[in-house]
Amino acid sequence: MEFASADPSVVRSIKQRELLNAWLRAATRHRPLPLVDDFQPNRVGDELSDMMGFDVEGDGDGDGARFLITQAGARLSATYGSDHLSPAERINRYLDDALGPERYARVIALYRACLKHRRPAYSISTVQDADNKDVSYERLLMPFGRGDAVEQIVGSYKSISIEGGFKINNLMGLRPKAVPVILVRAIIDRDFVPSTASRQLSDDVIELG
Repeated sequence: MEFASADPSVVRSIKQRELLNAWLRAATRHRPLPLVDDFQPNRVGDELSDMMGFDVEGDGDGDGARFLITQAGARLSATYGSDHLSPAERINRYLDDALGPERYARVIALYRACLKHRRPAYSISTVQDADNKDVSYERLLMPFGRGDAVEQIVGSYKSISIEGGFKINNLMGLRPKAVPVILVRAIIDRDFVPSTASRQLSDDVIELG
């Protein structure tokens, strides 16, 4: 599936839209990439359990780049079946080692697209939980750096099901109930002026501990 050019409206989650708006605000201060120190989303502490941080090592524009995990949210760790690891064991390791070759092959295209375009990358996949409920899994990757090459990526990962509550444990694990099916792949490279209107909407994403 090709990556579509999109504006911020492609992002479904209100929380992820707020994070994206914070990235857009930071991007107005530094071009072509914002600095991670300028990334100041509201109430980010509430979102950390669904977020990951990476340092980009190696070729920041090519296939040789690797992604060193610097932050791994607790709920996200449960989604990938790695919640048995201590918080210290979930970081300071490379994404390819953490996921293994099979899962890494399914997600790496989004990370490389984020590096190549130096713009946020977004995807939606569907997968089934242990009870055969359909769950949408939404990834938002936001790039940061001091020059033309991406040096850090901050990712937000959300799960939602229109069927109500679902089992999050091992949802995207090594052997999930069903292989995720990609519905959307987009580079958010249009409409780079964030709205200044205050957002009073609550998140419609189901988040289970």
